[in-house]
Amino acid sequence: MTKLRPTCVGVALAALYLAACAAPPGEMADLVLVDGEILTLGSPGVVEALAVGGGRVLAAGTSEEIRALAGPDTRVVELGGRTVIPGLTDNHYHGIGGGPGVDLTGARSIADVVDAIAAFALETGPGELIVTNRDWHEGQLAEHRLPYRDDLDRAAPGQPIVVVRGGHEYVLNSAALARWGIDESTAEVPGGRIGRYPDGRLNGELVDRAKDLVSLPEAAPPDSGGVLDELAEEYAALNARGLTSIRYPGGPPSQYRAIERLKDQGRLTLRVNYVLRAPRGAGAQPLSDALASWPAVSEGDGWLRVGGVKLGVDGGFEGGLMREPYEEPWGEGGTFHGLQTVPTDRYIETVRELHRQGWRVATHAVGDAAIDLVLDGYEAANADEPIDGLRWVIEHGFIPREDHFPRMRALGLSVTAQNHLYVAAPSLVKYWGEDRAAWTTPVRAYLDAGIPVSLGTDSPVVPWDPWWMLHHFTTRGTISAGVLDESQGITREEALRAATYGYAYLTFEEAEKGTLEVGMAADLVVTSDHFLECEDPCLESMEVDLTVVSGRIVYER
Repeated sequence: MTKLRPTCVGVALAALYLAACAAPPGEMADLVLVDGEILTLGSPGVVEALAVGGGRVLAAGTSEEIRALAGPDTRVVELGGRTVIPGLTDNHYHGIGGGPGVDLTGARSIADVVDAIAAFALETGPGELIVTNRDWHEGQLAEHRLPYRDDLDRAAPGQPIVVVRGGHEYVLNSAALARWGIDESTAEVPGGRIGRYPDGRLNGELVDRAKDLVSLPEAAPPDSGGVLDELAEEYAALNARGLTSIRYPGGPPSQYRAIERLKDQGRLTLRVNYVLRAPRGAGAQPLSDALASWPAVSEGDGWLRVGGVKLGVDGGFEGGLMREPYEEPWGEGGTFHGLQTVPTDRYIETVRELHRQGWRVATHAVGDAAIDLVLDGYEAANADEPIDGLRWVIEHGFIPREDHFPRMRALGLSVTAQNHLYVAAPSLVKYWGEDRAAWTTPVRAYLDAGIPVSLGTDSPVVPWDPWWMLHHFTTRGTISAGVLDESQGITREEALRAATYGYAYLTFEEAEKGTLEVGMAADLVVTSDHFLECEDPCLESMEVDLTVVSGRIVYER
């Protein structure tokens, strides 16, 4: 790394600093960090020390200059050579995971899944429904496959079992299939898939819209008792890994209001951008009904803000809509291309109506054919009134093609990338083949094409640790399939910028945060090892020593 000569920056806040880094009488920093390497990601580059006051960066420079800004009440952090980076973000965070049901996070084999369900069944009554949480993926299992109907039948004979995998799939045992009257004669559901064994028997899989055949008990609403304490605890865990901002990619207004109450109580310890979830399948009337209950467009402030509305057009790992068919046997003789979860006309109608009413649109699109559809919809809205400059979003964008990039640039789109490949690589190779799997979420190609990219996890589909995310995008390493297409790796500085400034750009906050330049929000992280120079795979297990949001220490190790 080329080290820049530490220089005092004082400055943009002329009312606070009139010359060099000298504070006017009575103006001292609330927090100073000295004798380290601060990666400001802006001017002046890398410096030794930083001063924070009033929730913002007051000055950056040499340790001697910054120490002079410390008063009797200033907290002084001796870095001892450690790195300071802008606060980390997650552009696609559903939740930390966990919750009721069978916990499969520790399962590493089909036998572990069966044993966990069997143990849980001992605490339930005869015939009682058993449901798992969704915080796992078959890529973590030794067999690199889902547990199917016959596997689950061994776990708790006679009890209905629904294994929830991510946000796109259920797997049912025989008793659960019988409970909901699903058998070999059940008609396929448009936008969904009912899985079968090679002999034609149902294997228990219900993918995307086929999940509608099952009605699971509803979770407690986001505004129920105790939710604020749970949110505060959840956000504290995120702070401990260096997260200072998160974006919810499609949730109900009730959850937004719960977070708002936490903010009003002064207990919100990270910044939240909240994208609302459109009614499934949308259409004019359901959309109109939903809009009447939503917060206003762009409602909020620097702590909590409405960020738009999310739609979807295809499935996930097992249902991404592709131009070319899936690998066999999933390709069904070259006929299965994935799942389109909403009719084309209805999607375009919804996009145009949202645009007409002033909403910013973000759309889930995994496969290349799904991206085709999203671009068609966005171009239709753009023909009504230009969207360039509104930073509409493609969520995930696993499989972009060269012909997509000019269309994305012309519309001024942003892409939110997540590290699904880190966990799901074995499954993606099976479904899509080596080439498509290795191309999944090609951040290098996006950046080279001039498409703005930010980074996230899609937690709990992928574990929420931002350091796993940074490790994956810089190495293309995966948990159980080695390195896939190393050429799509990006540098650590590029990854850090995408996880800080890139997120701020996504949420229209690049003038407020994302770098540690003077005048910017004091959202920052102190890492235990040197971010740019430590040896791989150091990012994967990086420790966080200190997290600061708006100048306030929210975590200290």
